[in-house]
Amino acid sequence: MRTFDDLYAISADRKGGAAALEALLNRPKPAADIAAIPEEDWLAAFSAAIFSTGLNWKVVENKWPGILEAFRGFDVNACSMMGDDWFDALMADTRIVRNGAKVQSVRDNAVFLKSLRDRGGAGKVFGEWPARDFIGLLTLMKSEGARIGGTTGQYALRRMGVDSFLLSRDVVGRLIAEGVIDKAPTSKKALTAVQGAFNTWMDQSGRSLTEISRVLAFSL
Repeated sequence: MRTFDDLYAISADRKGGAAALEALLNRPKPAADIAAIPEEDWLAAFSAAIFSTGLNWKVVENKWPGILEAFRGFDVNACSMMGDDWFDALMADTRIVRNGAKVQSVRDNAVFLKSLRDRGGAGKVFGEWPARDFIGLLTLMKSEGARIGGTTGQYALRRMGVDSFLLSRDVVGRLIAEGVIDKAPTSKKALTAVQGAFNTWMDQSGRSLTEISRVLAFSL
């Protein structure tokens, strides 16, 4: 496995130098800023990512004002109590992405977010989760949330500023090239290996998961 400096050099060369690469690197938000994000914004972020699965992002973006209205601003209390009548009305509502499983995920993820209130709220949980155990957060989201345990949830967390790696095609390709995994990681063993590699690169560089993930993505 190459050192972070070696991988950084590869990416910098591909992007026209270190300054150009640095301009492309996202940085995570401070934990305090993430903790202040209201839970309806988390539900909206998860739902936007879920609705976009298998679609062009622009489709959801163009529909978003109607989606926001149809789901009552993604109010967590309201969405967690979604009954059959509201569900049926949503499935007939042309403003939204009318996929039953995706619509149902809004209710399920609202229930998940409500469950985090006992731990200080979603923002606190996501913002303070240790970067060295990011796979633990993904496991929590997979077991207690709906359709957010994989890359869909990773995309949502990244958009919200959480320190995270994103197992995109390019990142997975680099991890395979470095001998960390041999295919897209789905098993606990493979994800543990991925976390271990990122932890090593964090130790070597002093950088965040988010920055390292971006460097890996630009290296192919």
